[in-house]
Amino acid sequence: MSAHDTSAYETAVARYFEAWNTEGADALAKAVAAAWSEDGSYTDPQSDVYGYESIAAMIAGTHEQFPGFEFRLTGTVDGHHHVARFGWELVSVADGSAPVAGSDVIVLADDGRIRTVHGFFDRVPQA
Repeated sequence: MSAHDTSAYETAVARYFEAWNTEGADALAKAVAAAWSEDGSYTDPQSDVYGYESIAAMIAGTHEQFPGFEFRLTGTVDGHHHVARFGWELVSVADGSAPVAGSDVIVLADDGRIRTVHGFFDRVPQA
């Protein structure tokens, strides 16, 4: 992967959003394996998980907490040297509201799948 090959980052991020927006245990397991490397991890202010099963369980839990919502990319993907960053929103399919938004930094494995995700929240619902 060259330092300026943006398609590799865009492909990885597309797989990442596909995993986040997949429901159903079998489909989600496949989407997580397509997006993350076997030693993959995900960390944000509320989660710190490692491995396919834990990542899939975290995503499934998010769907339970926010039924009828999907994750969407905001802006463009910016990357270099196996590292990329991008913004996202969690959007209600019904009314377009986006109560949660943030940005993620990902590190890619040599095969183009995600090795690590470091997530940050820019907007969260007030409790």
